[in-house]
Amino acid sequence: MIELKLKEGDKAPDFKVKDQDGNTVALKELRGKNVVIYFYPKDDTATCTVQSCNLRDNIGVLKKKGIEVFGVSVDDEKSHQHFIKKFSLPFPLLADTDHKMVDAYGVGGEKNTFGHVHMGIHRTTFLINEEGKIDHILQKIDAENHAQQIMETWGI
Repeated sequence: MIELKLKEGDKAPDFKVKDQDGNTVALKELRGKNVVIYFYPKDDTATCTVQSCNLRDNIGVLKKKGIEVFGVSVDDEKSHQHFIKKFSLPFPLLADTDHKMVDAYGVGGEKNTFGHVHMGIHRTTFLINEEGKIDHILQKIDAENHAQQIMETWGI
């Protein structure tokens, strides 16, 4: 787990990023909604798939609570399209290929995977309120129960 510069209560960094279909998604256009932004390392890998499918399986409850969900990785639009199609993901995946969002949210950094040190994305979820402020930051992600973790953290 890395130490983040952003803290709960901070204004969430604005972004303009393309989703899997090339549509621009901007945080300022999501004002008035509760937003979940989950950063994950890579499309179609074991834990990322479990996490995304848990959100997929619970998207109805999250939407009923007025929550918009966005996944973010540095994979490109084509990779996201394949991941969405393969697992029927019902929410947008943002293609942060230039790492601007990863850098703004401070979730990139050195990782140690089975003794192999490399740069990557630290699995982190930001719960952003209707005013664009960070209500909660989740760094200890329970991939199999991520939606429940979000709802419990947000008290819904």
